[in-house]
Amino acid sequence: MATQDQERNAVILRRTFAATPERVFAAWTKPEEVKRWFGPEGFDSSLAEVDLRVGGAFRFHLVGPDGAVHVAAGEYREIEPPKRLVFTWGWETGANPFESRVTIELTPAGKGGTEFVMTHDLFPDEATRNSHESGWNGSLDKLQKILG
Repeated sequence: MATQDQERNAVILRRTFAATPERVFAAWTKPEEVKRWFGPEGFDSSLAEVDLRVGGAFRFHLVGPDGAVHVAAGEYREIEPPKRLVFTWGWETGANPFESRVTIELTPAGKGGTEFVMTHDLFPDEATRNSHESGWNGSLDKLQKILG
């Protein structure tokens, strides 16, 4: 069960993409698509593994400017193409292991566009939340360039 601090420390990001919800959903769930945008500027996604089913896992490798590899992993909890995606989130690398939750909601907007809302919650502390907010914004900037 989430504590009040974990709920208060949620990252909520909103974007409008000039792409259909189907296209945005694919960008989050197809490995070759994920590798194109995942990670903030200066980071490259070298590997994306996706087992897109409830209970299925994902693993994304992120290579930093210093060459260090960071591995994000989690499990899909809800999948409603092309409207909603919920998964756990954690890092297999690093000194601060934790499991959080990401919820992606996609709503048709305008002429073939998508309103995107991402909520990432259940962080152990504010510093971890802030780090993830920065990383997600950088990743979404790259996704915005790809999708328009």
